[in-house]
Amino acid sequence: MQDVPSLVAAAREGRPRAVARLISLVEGASPQLREVMAALAPLAGNAYVVGLTGSPGVGKSTSTSALVSAYRRQGKRVGVLAVDPSSPFSGGALLGDRVRMSDHASDPGVYIRSMATRGHLGGLAWAAPQAVRVLDAAGCDVILVETVGVGQSEVEIASQADTSVVLLAPGMGDGIQAAKAGILEIGDVYVVNKADRDGADATARELNHMLGLGESRGPGDWRPPIVKTVAARGEGIDEVVEALEKHRAWMEERGELAARRLARASREVETIAVTALRERIGSLHGDRRLSALADRIVSGDLDPYGAADSLIHDLTGS
Repeated sequence: MQDVPSLVAAAREGRPRAVARLISLVEGASPQLREVMAALAPLAGNAYVVGLTGSPGVGKSTSTSALVSAYRRQGKRVGVLAVDPSSPFSGGALLGDRVRMSDHASDPGVYIRSMATRGHLGGLAWAAPQAVRVLDAAGCDVILVETVGVGQSEVEIASQADTSVVLLAPGMGDGIQAAKAGILEIGDVYVVNKADRDGADATARELNHMLGLGESRGPGDWRPPIVKTVAARGEGIDEVVEALEKHRAWMEERGELAARRLARASREVETIAVTALRERIGSLHGDRRLSALADRIVSGDLDPYGAADSLIHDLTGS
């Protein structure tokens, strides 16, 4: 068993090993998880959480690394949560993002953590919200959350970040993919990376056109900017940071930042409650109550919805 108060105190002092142990407790769904979250609750809520997503190959890790450098020049402590896909066979993950961000490995003001999705859909690991809270409580000013890579369902980052950055690249058909994947609905800032390639201007124009088609914004509403970058050379990154700060200021002025965080907390509570209920239901396999309800459904005495209501009543008492 870990000494949670000592770990939390050490994490607050910026000790990477303590932060790593806390996140490991989160990832492993440790029996001490509730104690960890209770200890972190009053310490979190100060970090600015930025989500980065986009198709595989657009340069998410390179862009994340460049953003880390930009924020470090401002003297800010930065946490990075990089989510990698899990093997459907072994359940393992390469966790290559840490390798690609090795330039920051020796910087005490940067904490990088790779996490495997472990089969969770949506582009994030199931433990990502709690891991973000650990980094927040550990004193990070900015937390960059890099997703697996958006296909046509992995847009969960929009509900987990204060600001969502969508990356695209020329020559990858990202315009059509953006429309199909719902990306036009989740982005607060759009970045066309690898802008030194042919077609970058066309990609930006196409994206701007599609954003205009889908617009239903009123006066004073946020219009997502489109920034062109060459992240490998650090070009355009300062403009991305500027766009992020403008969006944060707009949210604070409108009360949107508080509203997003309230919605995020609500979803987290709902997810925890539903997961706990699912585990209780899963443990009923072979239970006499479940068998009895199944018999009544087969005999036509009860419909499945009525059976489910009866089961929920037995489990929750309501």
